[in-house]
Amino acid sequence: MEFTQYHEPSNNKEGDPALGFLTRKKTQVKLLRPTRVKNKTPAPVQISAEQIVREAQERQEAEFRPAKQKLTDSEELAEYRLRKRKEYEDLVRRVPRNTSVWVKYAQWEESQRDFARSRSIWERAIEVDSTNSTLWLKYSEMEMKNKFINHARNVWDRAVSLLPRMDQLWYKYIHMEELLGNLPGARQLFERWMTWEPDHRGWAAYIQFELRYNEIDRARSIYDRYVECHPGDKAWIRYAKFEVKNGEIARARQCYECAMEQLGEDGQTEGLFVAFAQFEERCKEVERARVIYKYALDHIPKEKAKTIYQKFVLFEKQYGDREGIENVIMGKRRFQYEDEVKKNPLNYDSWFDYAQLEESMGDKGKVREVYERAIANVPPFEQKQYWQRYLYLWINYALYEELEAEDYDRTRDVYKACLGIIPHAKFTFAKIWIMASHFEIRQKNLKAARTILGNAIGRAPKDKIFKTYIEIELQLGNINRCRTLYEKYLEWSPANCYAWSKYAQLERSLGETERVRSIFKVAIAQPLLDMPELLWKGYIEFEISEGEHDRTRQLYERLLDRTKHLKVWVSYAKFEATVALEEEVVAKKEGREPDTAKVAGQARERARRTKGVFERAYESLQISAPEKKEERAMLLEEWNETERTFGEHGDLAAVQRKLPRKVKRKRPITAEDGTPAGFEEYTDYIFPDETGMAPNLKILEAAYKWKRHKTGSDNES
Repeated sequence: MEFTQYHEPSNNKEGDPALGFLTRKKTQVKLLRPTRVKNKTPAPVQISAEQIVREAQERQEAEFRPAKQKLTDSEELAEYRLRKRKEYEDLVRRVPRNTSVWVKYAQWEESQRDFARSRSIWERAIEVDSTNSTLWLKYSEMEMKNKFINHARNVWDRAVSLLPRMDQLWYKYIHMEELLGNLPGARQLFERWMTWEPDHRGWAAYIQFELRYNEIDRARSIYDRYVECHPGDKAWIRYAKFEVKNGEIARARQCYECAMEQLGEDGQTEGLFVAFAQFEERCKEVERARVIYKYALDHIPKEKAKTIYQKFVLFEKQYGDREGIENVIMGKRRFQYEDEVKKNPLNYDSWFDYAQLEESMGDKGKVREVYERAIANVPPFEQKQYWQRYLYLWINYALYEELEAEDYDRTRDVYKACLGIIPHAKFTFAKIWIMASHFEIRQKNLKAARTILGNAIGRAPKDKIFKTYIEIELQLGNINRCRTLYEKYLEWSPANCYAWSKYAQLERSLGETERVRSIFKVAIAQPLLDMPELLWKGYIEFEISEGEHDRTRQLYERLLDRTKHLKVWVSYAKFEATVALEEEVVAKKEGREPDTAKVAGQARERARRTKGVFERAYESLQISAPEKKEERAMLLEEWNETERTFGEHGDLAAVQRKLPRKVKRKRPITAEDGTPAGFEEYTDYIFPDETGMAPNLKILEAAYKWKRHKTGSDNES
């Protein structure tokens, strides 16, 4: 026998290496200075100390593993056993509740073939913790492994008497008796176990035991006791399947019927009905199965009958006709929608789905019934947000009557009823007015469409209604009606720049120049406009397109009286810079070459006008908003680019003398609580014509001059 030890044996008295049983290998250990940890963040994969030790033992090299000790005589063996027993006794005395220590101690004694000692240790462990099933299992396995059958029976009997609710003990005990061929003993154990009324697995194990030995009658009697012990659908279904497997169809049907009778309506479950129906289906009793499915659907709550519905649909697809299948599917969905709308009649989404279901069935009477029930649920609050979803019920109803039912009188009645129920004094829906008018147009009843839109404008005018009405009249070519509608539109909303622009655009398309000019004049004279820049831009572009340069200049001057915005000045200057030369226009019309002298004179005049606008803009911005330096800088950049386009007629040097110098500066930042939060950089502009320059700016200017002078000296050298 060989044993692994970590110490030298005590019989090496002389100290001779040749007589030693344990060889040690000396190694030199070099101490290293500990390195400094740079990254102290936790590793993504954590390793436990136990894992490190286990990997160290697994990867240990052979030359570093502990040496093996060979026991050569009985004296050494006795000494080894004494030492091990002392270690185990110390352990069980220190941790008496530790089951693993007792198990290892007893198994070690078993490995020494000292069964009496091992049995004694098991008994001592059971005295410490008699309810520990692991001890009983290991104890019994030791007796069985070494073929002490009577001892094992004794241990098993004590265990199941002490822990009768521990199923594993019964399984092991019965398995041992069955392996030994002691069938009466195993049956007796099952009977003892059944008196404790175990769960379904215990009864199933007893039944399988009898079936293994072809004891059908015994198994049937056990099933009778089983369904009495566990009166539920699970036990009855198993009983019925057992009878089917043995070919007893009548007995199986009787099992299902008894289950239905004994369990009553409260105990009848979805699984029981499905199993019963599938049994009848396998027996080719189609009508019986159909009756069971229908009975189940009538007596089980719908939220608990999803599986039954699915099975019933599959059953009808296999054995029923097309009408029956559709009735089953639609009946299921119809009941769900009825349940939903009953719980919450204001859930309009459920009404939509319900109506769509009935539309797919094609029964007009049921579709109209659903829509009438749906629209009867008027929102309780007169607020538009609650009516938006409700209104689509009316829209879908009207579209169904028009497109599917093709009943145009009912469609007209639906639109009329819908417009009558909406509280137009508080809010309205332009969509329903427009849809009603479009319906009348499709019916070639233009008068009715105009009446609907006229009522809409009179009772609840909206932008969309005016636009639709004008678009209809414009397509019909009724210009006078369009003008009348635009006038009413502007009377209702005089601040609407979109309406003014569209009105002017209409007159312009008709060639009515004076009308367009009059409309723009009235529009810009309004005290309040929602988008005045759009209106002024349209007016100016109109005058430019007509070639009225003097009128355009007057418009710019009037606009500058209202606002001194940078974009207005730039637009004015660009207009002056892009005005066509009169000599070139006249020469082109007459088909001759333009006079060079006249062209040059007119170009100088154009450059002068443009320069005058830029100078006025610069002075205006300098006076009205001296702190807005960035706008002045942008104006000068535009001026500079414009002067470049004039070539020899431009005065580029004068503009460049005005260009500012960009300077990076810092300013303090204040947090929300008022405390300083550091500094931020920003770009400042220094203009040459600024007066009252601060001392630091003068120093900065001198520094720039010195740097330029120095750079020039270096270049010369």
